[in-house]
Amino acid sequence: MSNNKSIKTILLLWFGSLAGVGFGFLVQVILARYLGPSGLGVFSTAFSLAAIFIPLAGFGISQYWLKEFGKDGYLAIGQVSPSLKLIVINTTLIISLIAIWGLFGPHEDPLKYTILIMSFYVAGPVLLELMAIKLQLEEKYTKMALLQIAPHLFRFCLILAILLLADSYLTIINIAFVYVLVSIFLVVFGIIMMLKFAEGVVDLKGHKSFSNIESSELVQIKHIIHGSWPFALAGVFQFIYFQSDIILLNYMVGSEVAGIYYAAFIVFVLVAFPSVVYQKFFLPKIHRWANHDHDLFYKFFKRGNVVMLVLGLLAMVIVWLLAPYAVPILFGKEYGHSIELLYILSASLPVVFFASSPGAALSTKNHMRTKVKIMAMVAIFNIILNIVLIPSYGSVGAAIATVLSNFTLALFYYFISMKKVF
Repeated sequence: MSNNKSIKTILLLWFGSLAGVGFGFLVQVILARYLGPSGLGVFSTAFSLAAIFIPLAGFGISQYWLKEFGKDGYLAIGQVSPSLKLIVINTTLIISLIAIWGLFGPHEDPLKYTILIMSFYVAGPVLLELMAIKLQLEEKYTKMALLQIAPHLFRFCLILAILLLADSYLTIINIAFVYVLVSIFLVVFGIIMMLKFAEGVVDLKGHKSFSNIESSELVQIKHIIHGSWPFALAGVFQFIYFQSDIILLNYMVGSEVAGIYYAAFIVFVLVAFPSVVYQKFFLPKIHRWANHDHDLFYKFFKRGNVVMLVLGLLAMVIVWLLAPYAVPILFGKEYGHSIELLYILSASLPVVFFASSPGAALSTKNHMRTKVKIMAMVAIFNIILNIVLIPSYGSVGAAIATVLSNFTLALFYYFISMKKVF
């Protein structure tokens, strides 16, 4: 791909991610304004409980596909059908487990019924990720950008319509139904695309065409599980050290504190979105280079480290300059404490950006198991920090735990990738 085309593609994906995150952020701002810190805390807890199980429902299949197609090209088509069967089984089980926890866990009614409804949200993001991976493999970046925007835009339009037509209906329960409705649409479109994918309807870029796709060998589900479980656990561990604070704050301190922390957290996620673009655009290429052009792989790795670190430093400075003005305007005076939390969280933006480069390197070949071990260690470290710090320092303790976890992760990613990958 030429440099000019690469730049245009990156800008397109950047715009798609920014627009998607932007509409998602606007939804969260509306919720923060109309639900208040306590209501936002209830919804964010239910949302986070559903989100933590999404990687298990998808079982890391999307990232596993990137690895396998990067290695085998069209010959990996035989893994699509059994992968989809595994996802159906997992998603059904996960939805059932979340619903049971919602019904019988130690919750009051608002949280109880919100968790129950949000359990059905799980399937949508799983299918969304699978569709995005297929478009990545085909390098159809315009469609991928639109796919990134669509669910966030749809949710924003539905919630805005409720707000303008009958704001009294903008309740936690109705918001949960909006999320589930959008998820249902994603499932329908995702099933259609994945069934065609399983039949071999795909145009892989960077691989020689394979005329007889039907001869690609179908593999057993246990083979898929053996290859994909590290990616599944990686998603769970990532959630734990990145977002479990919200759940712990709600159960240990209260929904209002969780809501104030969540307001700071969603700003942090908005600013960190370029690191996500890095992964989405370059990961298929990184898998190809790791298998077929190691010199180019290492050259890209070194440049990626520097570029992402600089972008992270720039993002941190911007947040520190704008936070005192942006938070009150966006969320209201009730969320004043979110400014302090955002200052703390944004201190780790440079390492969050930086970690995306060695983290991607550790996703290649057989290094994923090493990466999962690092993520598991950091997840345990994060939980211990939260349990120790939250009772004494509340949301500030949760923010500090997140920052220390991000720094630890980046350091281990870098030194282990230098030792194991290069």
